[in-house]
Formats: sequence, structure tokens, C-alpha cells
Amino acid sequence: MKSILERIAEGEVLISDGAMGTFLYAKGLAQGECPESWCVTHPDAVREIAEAYIAAGSDIVETNSFGGSPLRLKLENLADKTHEFNKASAALAKQAMGNKGYVAASVGPTSVMMDGEGGEVTTEEMYECFKAQILALAEGGADAICVETQFSILEATQAIKAAKENTNLPVICTFTFEAKPKGFRTMSGLTPARAAVEAAAAGADVVGANCGNGIANMIEITKQMRAAVPTVPILIHANAGAPIVVDGKTTFPETPEYMASRVKELIEAGANIIGGCCGTSPAHITAMAKAARACTLAAKA
Repeated sequence: MKSILERIAEGEVLISDGAMGTFLYAKGLAQGECPESWCVTHPDAVREIAEAYIAAGSDIVETNSFGGSPLRLKLENLADKTHEFNKASAALAKQAMGNKGYVAASVGPTSVMMDGEGGEVTTEEMYECFKAQILALAEGGADAICVETQFSILEATQAIKAAKENTNLPVICTFTFEAKPKGFRTMSGLTPARAAVEAAAAGADVVGANCGNGIANMIEITKQMRAAVPTVPILIHANAGAPIVVDGKTTFPETPEYMASRVKELIEAGANIIGGCCGTSPAHITAMAKAARACTLAAKA
């Protein structure tokens, strides 16, 4: 099977999956419960999430390992479960996907600050933290490493470096931006252009953005990244809009039909891999996949 990067180089737009957390809570994950622990305690439920997205049209599914780094798990007194949780998360996604597509291993932020940003974690400690997680994900069968929801280039760089130096897998790195008066910025002040340039310079094979924005804002973020890195593939995982609370329940307003209606613009802006983040479901992925493949067919005609 061709690699993710080979298929992108041939002009294909790949479809990723949608929200993981939303799905886990729907299946019974309790507030405050460690999502990654479900890879061991509720493996069938986790596998079923991947299977639902694959049935919806995803070429790529992510692992249930977003908070699986030792530093993040330490906050829940579960750091000793790092290898077990991460290996299981990749294995479950791989069982679901088989040879039909790819498993991108989710590596989220650690929730602790590095010493270069006023925190106490050293560069070496951050590197070793990500190395432990990434080795377990690779052992479980991941096809790519997706360093995602980043806001600090210092932390992101260590995750990218750990992946590149300890695996032969392609590395994706995405950031989360907020709309500010002077434009989109991460919490640490990175613009989309700077984030893309610096992540690519650190070794990321694919850059992009996830979470924090609905698809309309992601179109503009994609344009800015594409202008900064003309030849680097871009992945975009948009939320289903900004969350709103209705009768005490958080909901996301963007429908599958609306998100699908903006897919053509997202592709024209430069996105090579398209999926969803918070609030998106298999129904969103089905609609977006149909729209993306229609664009691909039109381009070939």
C-alpha cells in the first residue's frame, strides 16, 4: 500500500476521522475518567469508534492516546501505564483499519510548561516523555505520528524530534489557534505561518491546525499556512463550530451539510488531509468525504 505522503504527492485529498472524546462520552466515559484507560478497560468501545469512522469514509483514523504522554498521565497517577495504554490504542485502531488505510497516533500536549517558557520541565525531560509515548504507539502498529493541538513550538519540536529520531514514520504536527484582534494566534503567540514554518523546519512531514475553530476560520488559517510553506502537506481538523450550551448541555452548531459545503474552499486553500475535531461525528465525515471526493473527480475531469 502506498504511504500517506505518496498519495498526497499524487494529488489525492485524504479523509481523516472526527471527534474521539465526544464519542467516548456517548459510550459512557465518566467525567474525570482517563480516556486513554479505555483502551485497556473498554477495548471494544474504542475499536468501534474507529470502525464507525472507517465506515464513514475515513482513510486515516487516530488513536485514543491524546493524553497518553507520561507527563500528562502523571497528573492522574497513571504514568506507569504509558506503554500499556499507548500500545493498546494503536493496536485497536490498527485492528479496525487493517490494510484499508492508515492509523495516525495522537500525541497531544503534556499540559506542563517547559523551563524555556517559565515552567520546570527541561528539554531533555520533554523529549524523553514523548519518546516513551511514541515508541509504544509505533510498537502498537501506528502508520504515522500526529503531534496535535499544540500551542508551544518548544514542546512541539521535542515531540517531532522524538518521533523522527526513534521511528521511521511520517510526522504530522498541528496547532490550535484563537482568533485575536491582530489575527490567529496560539496561546503562546504563534501565527499560522510561523507555526507551519517552524514545525516543518523541525522535521514535520505534514503541518496543520486542529480544534479551536469551525471550518470557516480554518479556511483562512489554511491559506496563511499554505503561503508560508508552499510544498508541505497540510492537515485540517475543524470543530463543528464554536460550542454552545443548550439546557446545560454543550453542543456544536455546524451540521454535516454545512461543513461539507465548505470543503471545496478548504481544498482550494491548500488542505491535503481533511477531518474533524470537537463536535464532529461519522455523519460529518461521511458528508465531508463525499464533498472532497467530488472535488477530486472534478479536478481530474
